[in-house]
Amino acid sequence: MEFSSKLLEKAVNEMAQLPGIGKRTALRLVLHLLKQPLEQTQFLAETLQTMRSEIKFCVSCHNISDVEVCEICNNPKRNHKIICVVEDVRDVMAIENTNQFKGIYHVLGGKISPIDGIGPSQLHINSLVDKVKTEEIEELIFALSSTMEGDTTNFYIFKLIKDFQVKTSTIARGIAVGDELEYADEVTLGRSILNRVPFENSLKNI
Repeated sequence: MEFSSKLLEKAVNEMAQLPGIGKRTALRLVLHLLKQPLEQTQFLAETLQTMRSEIKFCVSCHNISDVEVCEICNNPKRNHKIICVVEDVRDVMAIENTNQFKGIYHVLGGKISPIDGIGPSQLHINSLVDKVKTEEIEELIFALSSTMEGDTTNFYIFKLIKDFQVKTSTIARGIAVGDELEYADEVTLGRSILNRVPFENSLKNI
């Protein structure tokens, strides 16, 4: 792809680093920005800079937040004895959109995947186990993607907390095997939360 401007080329190359954005799409987006008023482009740049420098991760559940403890963990109306374990913040958003879950979350920050060099120590697993040990947790709901990596992560956590008095369940397999949670429609995802099953019942599939 030939560029008549080095500045344009640099902007396109940076934009193309975003997930799902190829060079042609990046060029289209950059050219669109060039057509907008300068103030709008500056506002976009400032918003991204502010987001990147000031955004926080909840000290309790690791969800994205504007403050030290996120709104969900701070909400006294949520059931703090039920924790939904998810891979990342996109899954929190997906489940929240169903309006079917009234507990709190724990964001692992990924899932165990040796082929990608991701082990348990790189995830927020220890802080989850500490919650089970020190707080009055009644149930953990495993809501990771129904992939081999997701099932492996579920089982790893299950082995760590199985001796404690805490119920473990997994979302019902209304989510197709191999599907990522964030792509499930809200009705299916909501039903899978409501119709969750004991985690032990899923061990035969691991």
